[in-house]
Amino acid sequence: MSEITTFSLHPQLALDGIELADFPLCKLLLCNDSAYPWFILVPKVADISEVFQLEWEQQQQLLNESSLLSELLMQVFAGDKMNVAALGNVVEQLHVHHVVRFKADAQWPKPIWGQQALTPYSDDELAALKEKLLPQLAIIFADK
Repeated sequence: MSEITTFSLHPQLALDGIELADFPLCKLLLCNDSAYPWFILVPKVADISEVFQLEWEQQQQLLNESSLLSELLMQVFAGDKMNVAALGNVVEQLHVHHVVRFKADAQWPKPIWGQQALTPYSDDELAALKEKLLPQLAIIFADK
């Protein structure tokens, strides 16, 4: 995994996301949209736009990190559905969206992309979300 040292986060992801944690393979971002619990995993591998471009071990690690994150998010936010997607139509750098959806949310059952402007988190909302999520992430990924 020597590519990790040359990794840099795409400027659009840095603009729209709040860095929360570093996992063994991925950087975890929170999309700065308080309308949805919306998280993004970005493999710390340079010049990758598709999952199949990762080495086999990296693909397995991405799946593990995505699954662990998805399970935790569904427990923490008590969602109705977990949407996981790697689109890359706007931002070419490989990144995987994890969005907790609720049957009562404004866009259900439609996709959330491009439906409404982002609603940034307030400082208090962001602090509360971090307090709720980060300790549990630390426990899950402590020995990974």
